[in-house]
Amino acid sequence: METKKKFYAVARGRNKGIFTAWFGPGGAEVQIKEFPGARYKGFPTIEEARQWLADMASGALSVGKSTAEKKSPAAAKAAHVPTAAEGRIIIYTDGGCSYNPGPGGYGAVILDGDARRELSGGFRLTTNNRMELSGCIEGLKALPAPASVTLISDSKYVVDAATKGWAKKWRKNAWMRTATDAAENYDLWGQLLDLCDKHSVEFMWVKGHAGTAENECCDRLATTAAAGKNLPADTAYENKKTRIKQ
Repeated sequence: METKKKFYAVARGRNKGIFTAWFGPGGAEVQIKEFPGARYKGFPTIEEARQWLADMASGALSVGKSTAEKKSPAAAKAAHVPTAAEGRIIIYTDGGCSYNPGPGGYGAVILDGDARRELSGGFRLTTNNRMELSGCIEGLKALPAPASVTLISDSKYVVDAATKGWAKKWRKNAWMRTATDAAENYDLWGQLLDLCDKHSVEFMWVKGHAGTAENECCDRLATTAAAGKNLPADTAYENKKTRIKQ
């Protein structure tokens, strides 16, 4: 998550075009919120936003389908994101901080059937990876009973360590990544693995800032939380008890 200026291109919404703000009466959110089939994407430069809109208008990119679907049926299948209607609880998460380390925030969106819930929080001094983990932890902690969950994150750090067995190996080795180096953020990894033992959790990676609506929502929740006033301390980080690499 970064604080630099972004440009939001809306190809399908109440008003189409490029917007320099997300929130507010003239922002992009108003154009796409609760608009059926809304299609939009954030870009770091206005040139990229204009090119994307031009491609959408010319048909080079499909308004109704993702880029993965356009490429091939196999790619579309690999990129499939399950929905809550398919019998699993879906949790989208994101996290980050300004000036890593710095003020940070996390966001989570929980989809359980027709129910939708948003969570967020922030700390006065933390790291990007700690906030990515915190989003996952808080999303799973919000579930009242053991459940089958698909947890969707744009953090390779989180998804790879969870799906490739690295985090479980760290725990088995008393939170040592190697014979001499401790695993980073092991206080949070311990919490996350305990929650994964309680729930049946499938981790899935999605590309950030690629137009996935709930991922974009989590990013906004995290950004807003990080900008809050009187944020609490990430005590474990500030006390350096977890030997976190900065």
